[in-house]
Amino acid sequence: MPIKPSKFNYQDKPQKQKSIKLKSKQSSHDNLETASQDDDLIYGRHTVQAALKSERSLNRIWVIPPLRYDPRFHTLLNEAKARGTIIDEVDDRRLDQITHRKNHQGIAAQISPYEYKELDELISQAKSKTEQPILLVADGLNDPHNLGAIIRTAEAMGVQGLVIPQRRAVGITSTVTKVAAGALENFPVARVINLSRALEELKKEGFWIYGTVADNGDLIHTVKFTGAIVLVIGSEAEGLSLLIQKNCDALVSIPMSGNTPSLNVSVATGMALYEIHRQRWSKSLRM
Repeated sequence: MPIKPSKFNYQDKPQKQKSIKLKSKQSSHDNLETASQDDDLIYGRHTVQAALKSERSLNRIWVIPPLRYDPRFHTLLNEAKARGTIIDEVDDRRLDQITHRKNHQGIAAQISPYEYKELDELISQAKSKTEQPILLVADGLNDPHNLGAIIRTAEAMGVQGLVIPQRRAVGITSTVTKVAAGALENFPVARVINLSRALEELKKEGFWIYGTVADNGDLIHTVKFTGAIVLVIGSEAEGLSLLIQKNCDALVSIPMSGNTPSLNVSVATGMALYEIHRQRWSKSLRM
């Protein structure tokens, strides 16, 4: 059966980004508004617990009484309170109102803006963790759900960090944080003005740049991923831009044998990262 390379782009339109913005007042009955970008809402036990464990800056936490004194949260909430976080005990109805009836699981938190890493800091941190670091670069993702899913998968596959552009791309929002399900607390992200220059800087630091394309790339399972590498993924609709492709050392594609013309970008990224992980894991077993 003939094998065709997969498309690393997603032809459907990205979902419209939605986030809940909150006023930073001291009252436990503060009003909801779609205003300041400085305040974002996260919710759900795993997501909030991960933020608490990483001592992320939280302005306010709303929690139902049974969860406030739950052993999994009691100490963490007390420590957050000692750092200046406001803890409000509320009922489920109030949390429904705050989260617009999302699945909050009895807890929500107002977080401070995400603190991006500088590129040189990200590179240094990645190299300090392993002799063969893996970094991910996203060229123009617009759907926060895709970005969150990619971050979750990348962290699970042992990737050391992510680089995203400042313009024409989604940043780290409350939706991204929620979809990432806690992975962001252990996964650094750098935001750069010029992605091409960032790739040049990564090359100077000894990274080999692999771009993901729909057609005419080397089949990914035939490529030997050794040393420090960067995997570059494209946007949902357009894939990798020609300029970014020119900045790559090699282009790779995923082989497919079905009739589906393309894969969701987060799914394709997960498959590519697993191939890199599989090669390195298999090699470590033989050593």
